[in-house]
Amino acid sequence: MISPTAKEIFIQGITKDGRTFRPSDWAERLAGVMCSFRPGGAYPGSHLSYSPWCIPTTINGVKCVVVNRALRDAEPMAWDFCVNFARDNDLQVAEACLVPDAPIPPKKA
Repeated sequence: MISPTAKEIFIQGITKDGRTFRPSDWAERLAGVMCSFRPGGAYPGSHLSYSPWCIPTTINGVKCVVVNRALRDAEPMAWDFCVNFARDNDLQVAEACLVPDAPIPPKKA
């Protein structure tokens, strides 16, 4: 169960019994379905980029989708769709926070 205070959830491409979830592009497909749900709503061309609230990524070699709580606040049914996708496919879900990479320091001359 996902706590009501979770800031982000990570839907991982690993089933609860440890198998890799297929198809291999599942994360991009799920995030693509969610592309219209974004701050300010959909706009012409928004279908060409992922929503900042639902981002596919790879973490330690495992495909994941990071779903931000802002999606739940703005569109509860879209949040439920993502959570139910994970549950229906028996995928592992973790509550976490995506930390941006540290900036790369400039090279010294």
